[in-house]
Amino acid sequence: QDRLTESGGGSTQAGGSLGLSCEAHEIMFKSACMGWFRQAPGKEREEVATLFTSTGATFYSDFAKGRFTISQDNANRAIHLQMNNLQPEDTGIYYCVADPSSRCGDGVLSRRQDRLYWGQGLQVTVSS
Repeated sequence: QDRLTESGGGSTQAGGSLGLSCEAHEIMFKSACMGWFRQAPGKEREEVATLFTSTGATFYSDFAKGRFTISQDNANRAIHLQMNNLQPEDTGIYYCVADPSSRCGDGVLSRRQDRLYWGQGLQVTVSS
């Protein structure tokens, strides 16, 4: 059984919006650092936003601040990423991640990538 089930993504034009969702299974959702990474074609994977489920504390990469919002849905053991004002450079595959043994912080999950649970990835395409 997949530990993380993702949904959403798709295609939009520059300035448009898309949403991503990730439901956690068999993970201690009550206290986990969950979030999103992305990988653009030909580029390294990078952290987008994270959320510590027990406190609701959120962290954003600079490119995501002011445009993306990460939130949690405790009833469904899920997190969501609302992406507004999307630009072509936001194109890539977006991965849901979870770490039940770590708190969140700026760049924390980036340093623990080999110990994270990963979703299958969602394609996000933004055309100019």
